[in-house]
Amino acid sequence: MSQTVVITGLGATTPLGGDVESTWAGLLAGRSGVVALTEEWAQELPTRIAAKAAVEPTEVIDRVEARKLDRSTQLMQVAGLAAWADAGFGLGADNPVDPDRLGVVCATGIGGLHSLLSNWDVMKEKGVRRVSPFTIPMLMANAPAANLGLKVHARAGVHTPVSACASSNEAISLGLDMIRLGRADVVLVGGGEAVIHPLPIGAFGQMQALSRRNDEPERASRPWDVDRDGFVLGEGAALMVIETLESAKARGAKIYGTLAGAGITADSHDLVQPDPDGYGQSQAMIKGLREAGLTARDIVHINAHGTSTPQGDVTEAGSIRTALGTDVEHVVVTSTKSMTGHLLGGAGALETVATVLALRERMVPGTINVDRIEPDLGIDVATSNRPLPQGDLAAVNNSFGFGGHNVAIVVTNENITA
Repeated sequence: MSQTVVITGLGATTPLGGDVESTWAGLLAGRSGVVALTEEWAQELPTRIAAKAAVEPTEVIDRVEARKLDRSTQLMQVAGLAAWADAGFGLGADNPVDPDRLGVVCATGIGGLHSLLSNWDVMKEKGVRRVSPFTIPMLMANAPAANLGLKVHARAGVHTPVSACASSNEAISLGLDMIRLGRADVVLVGGGEAVIHPLPIGAFGQMQALSRRNDEPERASRPWDVDRDGFVLGEGAALMVIETLESAKARGAKIYGTLAGAGITADSHDLVQPDPDGYGQSQAMIKGLREAGLTARDIVHINAHGTSTPQGDVTEAGSIRTALGTDVEHVVVTSTKSMTGHLLGGAGALETVATVLALRERMVPGTINVDRIEPDLGIDVATSNRPLPQGDLAAVNNSFGFGGHNVAIVVTNENITA
């Protein structure tokens, strides 16, 4: 019989706040974290908006240490150490976890882009001798995971899935596998992204993927609204501590909920466009439910990928209908990207945290900016906060990424403690 895996620590730093509490409060308040970009470099771009982290990571991390970390690593370190502390664990001599039974799986979609491009600029302008000797350790995609692994002294494995916008949900899935396969007892899982920079904003813009609602930043991310015109780039990080139920109970840990299952598929259709029939997406949800030992009837809520792109939103609505069948009628669907923007490789982890909290608090944050909903979606999109019923609850978080990556994470409110 596979191990029951529970969630005992949450950490986040997002466009809505520097921690989980402020982020959750922002979601319930329907507050947008999207702002106008005032930097000089942004003024010539077609898209001049983004969802910046609400709290600068250098205000939290020691400044000397921060200089050796890419911004993506800084954000993930803030969120990861917050999750670690929230789980009741300390560092160094105050860390009770056997390092040989402790893992880290921390994902990103792009990696240390700021460090790469800034040092390239230095090299072109001032020569190779002015390039930082820390450039490679800063830019490598596994740097956030490696640095967190060093902080918590993890020796069971430190991993970095890179699967575009599905990356951090894939990280959660891999952490779940590590525990169920007996490779670890405790794993720090999640991910983040920090690529608010002229190159990715310009490049995504060239793909016609970004919203150009520059005059109304807070209204730009509008999943399922007929006037949606693309996603809004966001930055931030979210991580969770997961462990065996036996371990959590033995130490009297606070339990947020149960990580019940994960479903992973690949579209094998196109590098950037989803398969229009949503087959891979629906199969990810179906596989996740099967692994969790649940059926569509058990699901009350889906935190959708819901990026606010014209094709993506419609495809996902269809895949949800396919996966849930007639049970879709009692499932409340939302997209918290309407408030946080799209954290790319960090999106899944942040939205899984929101899903866990929705079950724990029995309240689904509404999707904002849905003035005119896309007709014939066939799903129940919550456009205001929606209470969930009493009793046992289960929910799904979807993440889909370029390359055709699909990951559905299934969580329940089983085993919750105060």
